[in-house]
Amino acid sequence: MDELAGGIRRITTPLPARPGHVHAYLLPGEDGWTLVDTGLGLPDAAERWREELAQVAGPVARIVVTHFHPDHVGAAAVLAELTGAEVFQGEVDYRQCRLVWDNPDWRPELTAWFVEHGVPREVTDELLEPGSFYAQFIHYQPDPTIVNEGDRVDGWELMAAPGHADGQLVLWKDGVLIAADHVLGRISPTVGLWPESRPDPLGDYLDSLRRTIELAPRLALPGHGEPVTDPVGRAHELIEHHRVRLDEAEGYLGPEPRHAYDLSLDLFGRELKPAARRFAVAETLSHLERLVFEGRAARGEDVGVVTYTAQR
Repeated sequence: MDELAGGIRRITTPLPARPGHVHAYLLPGEDGWTLVDTGLGLPDAAERWREELAQVAGPVARIVVTHFHPDHVGAAAVLAELTGAEVFQGEVDYRQCRLVWDNPDWRPELTAWFVEHGVPREVTDELLEPGSFYAQFIHYQPDPTIVNEGDRVDGWELMAAPGHADGQLVLWKDGVLIAADHVLGRISPTVGLWPESRPDPLGDYLDSLRRTIELAPRLALPGHGEPVTDPVGRAHELIEHHRVRLDEAEGYLGPEPRHAYDLSLDLFGRELKPAARRFAVAETLSHLERLVFEGRAARGEDVGVVTYTAQR
């Protein structure tokens, strides 16, 4: 556990894959701590958290889940039982949480989605396996208190930051942003297009970054990596990163229809492991759809597969 400015505590728990860790934050309050995010629900989660919480005085009064990805929501129910704290989760995010983690039809839907976007059928199962592995470590709280943008939790304002996840919420107070996976210091958060998601996640993300610039926080505490001491500068860097990636994606398009899987091989290389390829396809799609929204590409269909062409 690390003590940060303002009495905030950072707890880092392990992940079995890159980036290898995820942060949760304890925010001090008069009636106890507000815990933001919970890590993955690994078999030793309760024991690990019991040891961490023994290092602080006072109870955990409430738990906030920023978004439904495994490393942020995975131990929510474990911690709710351990602490007796109320769990808060965004309305959009909780709906997607149940859609993905409590839906027997999700894997077939995701299979059809990948095939529709050009993934060879013999490759599809490889792409889905990492998600099946993580599912066993997802213990989300089945009856959270639903919150939305503009609500306050113990003095912290909740702000929508869609892009990395449609319903991601970040917390804001006194110049400090509890940033989840919205602004990371050394890597670019994954922004992918998935079934049942908003139609333009990259557009959403760029808008979220512009809002961050307008907000001008002095410090962002992210879900991975070190504190971001210049969030505005980092937001500008991420916007520029995606401008370059959009230009690259457009450059690979021509008059002949191409599908997202094929384009992901150009944009991300051909040597990715299945877990990385899964996200590469989704991120390629988010860039292609942004190009369509900007009038720089056209979407079509070729023998049941969605394809894209240049719109010059």
